[in-house]
Amino acid sequence: MEVQNEIKNNADDTRDVIVSVQHLKTYFNAGKTWGKKQVVKAVDDVSFQIHKGETYGLVGESGCGKSTLGRTIVKINEPTDGKILVNGEDITYLSGQKLKKFRKNIQLIFQDPYASLNPRMTVGEIIREPMVIHHIYQTRKEQDDRVTELLKIVGLKPDHVRRYPHEFSGGQRQRISIARTLALNPEFIVCDEPISALDVSIQAQIINLLKNIQKELGIAYLFIAHDLSMVKHISDRIGVMYLGHLVEEGDSKELYANPMHPYTKALLSAVPIPDPLVGKSRKRIMLEGELPSPINPPSGCPFRTRCPYANEKCANEMPKMKEINGRKVACHMVG
Repeated sequence: MEVQNEIKNNADDTRDVIVSVQHLKTYFNAGKTWGKKQVVKAVDDVSFQIHKGETYGLVGESGCGKSTLGRTIVKINEPTDGKILVNGEDITYLSGQKLKKFRKNIQLIFQDPYASLNPRMTVGEIIREPMVIHHIYQTRKEQDDRVTELLKIVGLKPDHVRRYPHEFSGGQRQRISIARTLALNPEFIVCDEPISALDVSIQAQIINLLKNIQKELGIAYLFIAHDLSMVKHISDRIGVMYLGHLVEEGDSKELYANPMHPYTKALLSAVPIPDPLVGKSRKRIMLEGELPSPINPPSGCPFRTRCPYANEKCANEMPKMKEINGRKVACHMVG
């Protein structure tokens, strides 16, 4: 009976997956040095799944490939290898009208709201534009009614439709970006550090807005950020990236309570704790050395040049992602 339940649960999990990334690679040509072609391995063999209605947090240092991964999933960057499945359909190499069909389901919130909004268009025109491109709603009145509805959803006033982006604050501009993203009723949204350009007091408002929208509409998020405490607050599961690789993945609470990978432990040790007594007693893990170049990554484990536990095996063999008690980790020292 237990075996049958397990098989049924696995089947349900498969049906529940909205985005599946399989061995994804995104490389960029960096020219030539001394006649040798240089390649930036921004995303290197990454695999994970995102289920309907959940938030998958993606964390790591600047330059680890988080944003490139997100932009590759929504097909702004072209993948070098691997697969991207949306609702079971392979969109990895789609283009033109075939790709346009999937644009309605997968959307992106950019890091800088001001740079992502056309300064020559009013708020109403900005939010309406995706509807026009994808021929959503038959009449202009239906589109206008939808624009008004979206402004209310994100906490703005209907009369804001006639204003321009420069007339708003940073938090309000990000709300406009979110409204535009929701215009096509997507099932999945990549949030590419949507709060990093905002004041701390506004960040919580945007996070709560995203959570409320998810609760009402059942949208799945890939939430990319470097603020680990904020990622914990919004995410159901978390993936940790280092130098283009996914090194650990697991339930948000479990990963924070018991990190397995040495890199994850170092990241979490840097998260500020509101209690000064607890914070003072906690030992900070300081990583030595600099982040290696994605053009010339280390052999074996990519983290070995900064890891205090690295040995000869780490230098010669790339660790494979293995599952331990429902968690996934890529480290020779764990398991």
